[in-house]
Amino acid sequence: MRRLAVFCGGFAAGIFAAQYLLAVDWLLPVGLACIGAGVLTLLLPAPQRKRAVLCLVGAALALGWDWLYIRQVSAPMEALAATRQTLTMTLADYPTETRFGAKVTVRAEGLPGKLVYYGDSPLLQLCPGQRMTEDVYLQSASRIRDDDVTVFNSKGVFLMAYSRGTPRFSAGSQSSPRWWPVRLGHAMQARIRTLFGGDNAGFLLALLTGQKGGLSAQADVDLSEAGVYHILAVSGMHCAYLLALVAFLTGRHRRRLTAAVAIPVLAFYAVLAGGSPSVVRACVMLSLLTAAPLFRRENDPPTALLTALFLILAQNPFAAKSVSLQLSFGAVMGLLWLTPGLYRLLAGEKKHGRIFTVIAASLSTTVGCLALTAPVSAYYFKTISLVSVLSNLLCLWAVGVVFAAGLAAVLVSFLWLPLGRLVGLVPRLGIRYLLWVCHALAALPYHAVYFDNPYLKYWLVFLYVLFAAAWLLRPRSRRKCAVAAGMAVLTLVTAIRLGELRFTHRMDAVAVDVGQGQSIVLKSGTHFAVVDCGSGNSWRDAGCDTADMLLSMGCRSVERVLLTHFDDDHINGFAHLLTRIVVEILMVPETPENSAAQTEILALAAQCGVAVEVAAEQTILPFGNAELTVFPPLGTSGSNELGLSVLASAGEGDFLITGDMDRATEKKLIERYDLPDIEVLAAGHHGSKDSTSAELLRALTPELAVISVGSNSYGHPAEDTLRRLARAGCAIYRTDRHGNVYFSFQ
Repeated sequence: MRRLAVFCGGFAAGIFAAQYLLAVDWLLPVGLACIGAGVLTLLLPAPQRKRAVLCLVGAALALGWDWLYIRQVSAPMEALAATRQTLTMTLADYPTETRFGAKVTVRAEGLPGKLVYYGDSPLLQLCPGQRMTEDVYLQSASRIRDDDVTVFNSKGVFLMAYSRGTPRFSAGSQSSPRWWPVRLGHAMQARIRTLFGGDNAGFLLALLTGQKGGLSAQADVDLSEAGVYHILAVSGMHCAYLLALVAFLTGRHRRRLTAAVAIPVLAFYAVLAGGSPSVVRACVMLSLLTAAPLFRRENDPPTALLTALFLILAQNPFAAKSVSLQLSFGAVMGLLWLTPGLYRLLAGEKKHGRIFTVIAASLSTTVGCLALTAPVSAYYFKTISLVSVLSNLLCLWAVGVVFAAGLAAVLVSFLWLPLGRLVGLVPRLGIRYLLWVCHALAALPYHAVYFDNPYLKYWLVFLYVLFAAAWLLRPRSRRKCAVAAGMAVLTLVTAIRLGELRFTHRMDAVAVDVGQGQSIVLKSGTHFAVVDCGSGNSWRDAGCDTADMLLSMGCRSVERVLLTHFDDDHINGFAHLLTRIVVEILMVPETPENSAAQTEILALAAQCGVAVEVAAEQTILPFGNAELTVFPPLGTSGSNELGLSVLASAGEGDFLITGDMDRATEKKLIERYDLPDIEVLAAGHHGSKDSTSAELLRALTPELAVISVGSNSYGHPAEDTLRRLARAGCAIYRTDRHGNVYFSFQ
């Protein structure tokens, strides 16, 4: 490996250590220790000495740079959190719509980093480069309420600015050439929406410009579950297509002309696509590899990769915490270091036909990429697709066609719109094929595994130990790898089955950790039910978390979903749940009039063919080896008091869920109905002081209380409620501290 690669690798290792392992006060001492270790390495033989010195010097510089960056950039901005300031801000992008107005990334005069500004809908009329001056309230972007957040810091954003006045706008630098790539990207997005519609537009927006969010919920889920969602992240594959197009137009053998055109085009495209770590990595790597022959240098992909990583981390050390960066660089590292050996192992020494060669190349490429990205996906997303090898084999060839044809259609449409529509027929067909394949693969049983099953964590460790042993033991052979693959499949089946066997009691229940919301899964025999499915935390998807839990339990169909009431933190995950799990019946409370949320939920149920039942009176429902008793709304006003409550009973065990009802409604419940002594109580309204009254606790004498709660500004769970539960002798479990809470009834 070249000296530059060793230095950049040491620098990257130092940045990752600073971000994940070392406190700020330890950065300089450890950096000095690295320099001291570098001095000692001068005693080593010459070849090892040079590499060791370069690596340790790179690590020392990284630790020092991280310390300086914190002092000069992040710390001064974090010091302004929880204050009110008057700032002059320049828009760095086009604003996007939010539930309560609009948001946009800005740079403020006098501040070294970026901010995300939240304002009213008139903000949508502005464009990059325009300036505004306003009184804003600042909050840290590193910690939202009680949750540590890395996504903003990894993009160089350290503060959130909330409008507290009337902004004053000015033209600023909106006519500057620096905004041309962003403007072109915006124009391309508008043209894509004109040429295409629905999922076609959403797919091409992500593929060509990096603008996600345009796909339907079903298409988004299918791509993710099939293990090909990475094709929507602008990365090396897309940049390679662009480079190939430039080379085709300039001539394959005109290296100087190709490099002169390709490098500026790649840089322009990196800005146009949003400058994510994956696209920056790809553009830097391809630029270095394209330019190398011009300077009489050999192409060295590892050096190009580590140089790209160095440049990204030098610009912002916090980028080390970007999931996009970790996945992108992990995939390329696996591609460079593992794929060639895997291909040689698969192909052997004999010559094979073209079909076998293509399959072997695709298989080795996919496995090489997955080898270093699977643990990252398991950690962050709690899932690994088992069909990703097949889906990549079936889909990647079509992605190239869609990219080239889609780009051609958009560019041609700027000259003549009808011709653009004609060319657009090709990407339409390609996208239809891709979504069909992904939907079919995502519908297969056990197409993915979900790490709510704890046994899968041990299986993943075993998998890497197993294949490392097969790879290191000599001689290497396909037979040895085949045996390892067989053992991996056998142990995977065992781990999945053991995970499902945890839920074989008379009744099992899981309070799913969905943040500040509620979602409770019930299982009895082969029957499943879900009570509520929502979260008040915008960064949590209750439907995704609930679906993952159900699938890890072996569920493919839910008999009944019961929504206690129509507050957002109890229902907003229902739509996602429907895209992944078959729901037979939806039960909702009877209310005097339909709210907008209720109307939306009922329309969604009708669209998906879900039967709807309205709870207007006490209803007893058989539920496997148990039964569910649904109590109708008892309040007179307000969504919390007009909600239903659910009693799940199995033998001598009872579990009561009261939704968000207050103590007055709780009193009506225990007075009107003959409730048994219960074993488990879902504390009302996320532990609010106005719920879970002492009177309710005396009447029901629960042994255990589960509080579904997350990061919030309401003070949930209230200290008064916790004290009442403690005095009543309840063991208290909280989803914000304990994660998913499991309990069973014999």
